[in-house]
Amino acid sequence: MKAFYIERYGKTEVGQIGEMPTPNVAADDVLIKIHAASINPLDLKIREGAFKLILPYPLPLILGNDLAGTVVQVGSKVTRFKAGDDVYARAEKDRIGTFAEFISINESAVAFKPKTLNMNEAASIPLVGLTAWQALVERAGLKAGQKVLIHAGSGGVGTFAIQLAKYLGATVATTTGTSNVDWVKQLGADVVIDYKTAAFEDVLKDYDVVLDTQGGETLNKSLTVLKAGGKLISIAGAPDPQFAKDINANLIIKIASFLLSYSIRRKAKNKGVTYSFLFMKANGEHLRSIAELIDNRHIKPVVDQVFPFESTKEALDYAGKGRAKGKVVISMV
Repeated sequence: MKAFYIERYGKTEVGQIGEMPTPNVAADDVLIKIHAASINPLDLKIREGAFKLILPYPLPLILGNDLAGTVVQVGSKVTRFKAGDDVYARAEKDRIGTFAEFISINESAVAFKPKTLNMNEAASIPLVGLTAWQALVERAGLKAGQKVLIHAGSGGVGTFAIQLAKYLGATVATTTGTSNVDWVKQLGADVVIDYKTAAFEDVLKDYDVVLDTQGGETLNKSLTVLKAGGKLISIAGAPDPQFAKDINANLIIKIASFLLSYSIRRKAKNKGVTYSFLFMKANGEHLRSIAELIDNRHIKPVVDQVFPFESTKEALDYAGKGRAKGKVVISMV
């Protein structure tokens, strides 16, 4: 099968399209013919080798985490799907490879594609949808009447999280650039901070939840807008001990996670709030819930641009500039 893969870690100079073996199908797996995939910051970080100590992928490595496509074969123990089903999924962390013609995935990570979306739109959803769901619903337990700050509202996670938080009944604040202020308001943001003209930490206070997608100074400043008992959930900050435990990390990674997150956890504790690092997990049940919200018109996909598979490298470079409004999609068809 054709696939986009890397033979070494690096930035824009690595990656090529070539022939790779079609994956095997285990008893609990479904083999999916991929119609579309989408790009996430995670893909860029994996390409650069940022996670090679935590996720030691063997090389050559097919990149890609999101997909929408059609089931072409099922394993002997599969009960939910059959050949011909249109599905979408986020590949499991140790079985990525959606920038390809086919992928084999455990059925527990797969869900039927939202009926109201085409393949390109559906491929834009899984990783950002699961991230927002697991942060706001599972971890934060966000409720109607609460206040949440979602950083980078025009990005892939931000565009989905704003809509999900509004569906849950929360008051939503977000940060974005000048050109996107009106647009994120249309997505549902109640309070929009133009980071080019104002500092969010000077404007916001007494928030229940912050979803951080930036890390660095943004992460530290986010502590100041939370009220006592608030929750700071980051997908870009330092991994914490619970993350190391969840992935069954070795002792070195456990120690590193403890030390790297010690400062932000101490600051959070002193302020009477909590800090946690979220590394989203593949989950078909969550995707089924998300599909219902989409088909009931509560959430809509946001696709910035669609690239043909032959231009995967260009698509990655474009996404890496960080200027996309929503998701960048790769069409295999």
